Amino acid sequence: MLCLGLMSGTSADGVDAVLARFDGAPERPNWKLLSHHHSPYPAALREELVRVGQGEPRPAAALLDLAEAVTEQQALAARGADPEQRAALIGCHGQTLWHRPPTRNRRGTSWQLLQAPLLAQLLARPVVHDFRAADLALGGQGAPLVPRADAALIGATDGWRGVLNLGGIANLTLIPPRCGPQRQEAVLGWDCGPANSLIDLAMEQFSDGQQLFDRDGAMAAAGRCGDAVIQRWLGEPYFQLSPPKSTGRECFGREDLKRRLRQLGAIPAADAVATLTGFSAAVVAQDLERIKAGRKVHLLELVVAGGGSRNPMLMRELQRRCRGLAVGRSEGIGVAAEAREALVFALLAWWHHRGHPGNAPAITGATREACLGVRVGPA
Repeated sequence: MLCLGLMSGTSADGVDAVLARFDGAPERPNWKLLSHHHSPYPAALREELVRVGQGEPRPAAALLDLAEAVTEQQALAARGADPEQRAALIGCHGQTLWHRPPTRNRRGTSWQLLQAPLLAQLLARPVVHDFRAADLALGGQGAPLVPRADAALIGATDGWRGVLNLGGIANLTLIPPRCGPQRQEAVLGWDCGPANSLIDLAMEQFSDGQQLFDRDGAMAAAGRCGDAVIQRWLGEPYFQLSPPKSTGRECFGREDLKRRLRQLGAIPAADAVATLTGFSAAVVAQDLERIKAGRKVHLLELVVAGGGSRNPMLMRELQRRCRGLAVGRSEGIGVAAEAREALVFALLAWWHHRGHPGNAPAITGATREACLGVRVGPA
């Protein structure tokens, strides 16, 4: 079955679309990536999404306009990946505006901006959307949803395999080995903390809006990383939580950047970006050390995807802080870094079609497995 996956992540830089073929057993499908297309958001739309995603209030009419604009961008990306309209089904994550994980006294909720019936009409095919809702209703975090799909798409090797996505947020999948005493262990996964979110916002601020990210890690390479302040930041409450845990721009956005820049004081912009880059790597390294000590998870390799995998300084910091671990880009195992999450949502749509569960309670904290998503067709 041909499925189209659409993903627009925390960075709010645009929509990635993939066309993929799936067949066989749902838990270990045969699959082939047929095409990938990236459609960037217009600058004004991206800026508005970032602002609203950090809690800036807007009237209802403006939010409706924003949902329509996001939906049209999703359709544009879909046409780029599938110009001949070959896909039978579309899986669309939508654009996350706000994510609130559950607490002891309050259920969790999550808002992905999308007008799914409009998208189905624009593309003249059924759309599966609202993937987080069922897991949240079962008491889970609703995220991350990628780990179970990673295990199905990428598979196991002779030791523990880590798959790290460096989007706006760094999220991690740990896949148990295919042989040996730990082969029956559950797939693990969680959100580590910021990846590109703070770096991108800092670059935008320091360049007066001219640079939206640190291209080739050039700014970080020109600065000095402040390891002492990074160690203090690693002691903050979120980084002390054990999984399941999930987060987003509502925690690591502009207000958080302002706080951290105040703590850094009057230092050169390059030093600030270098420190934020080191921090993004350090939150991952700290989590890996803890899981190694607590669960005896010894990674054989760390496969990195997402836009941050194209930042040489961020990759270098990961390698420096994850001592003795082979760190490489996901292209090395046949998955394009920017296509991975869109491929996951193509798979989740296919799983919905097959009635196969998409969440992993050991990861999200849900009370049970569930088939994820809501299907809508064109009128």
